Amino acid sequence: MRVALAEDSVLLREGLARLLTDAGFEVIARCGDADQLRSHLKADLPDVIVVDIRLPPTHTDEGLRAAIELRTAYPEMGVLVLSQYVELGLAMKLLADSADGVGYLLKDRISDVPEFLAAVRRVAAGGSAIDPIIVSTLLSRRRRDDPLERLTPREREVLELMAAGNSNQGIADRLVITLRAVEKYVSSIFGKLGLPATGSESRRVLAVLLFLRG
Repeated sequence: MRVALAEDSVLLREGLARLLTDAGFEVIARCGDADQLRSHLKADLPDVIVVDIRLPPTHTDEGLRAAIELRTAYPEMGVLVLSQYVELGLAMKLLADSADGVGYLLKDRISDVPEFLAAVRRVAAGGSAIDPIIVSTLLSRRRRDDPLERLTPREREVLELMAAGNSNQGIADRLVITLRAVEKYVSSIFGKLGLPATGSESRRVLAVLLFLRG
């Protein structure tokens, strides 16, 4: 699996490259800004790019804008954005049209190496990976006549894992329950929230996130 990195911190960039290489990925580019990444992708397209949301020269949202641009130009390529802080507006901007092959993680998530590597693989394969803290923040928002109050504690657990991009099997493994039980919970959740029973994992992630955003 081929990966391109865009991160202006040399220490973090090289650390990510070493981590990914040790896990069997082929790191084909190590870029310090968005322009370097754009130039490299014209000649060699990876399976997934891992991009810092804030890149030179202004360190505002250059990485995010590049990720959205490149995702449009190369829809078959996965895009995983890394952020230092929870930025809901930017996260939802990235996910505005689709959650296919898209991820948004906080940099702290890198320290959980197996989870981070699983997220890279999932995004590269066309799935989704949304940081659990992003999901928790959205879940904590209160609204008048909040339909989330209809959910049982276990359904909320399943909803949180589902919104983060986990498959039904992944949720079953995390909660140590059967796949059939997860399917029942998911069906109940979509029914209580009035959401369509979307087919793919990424479409249901997007549906849940848009609902939680309100």
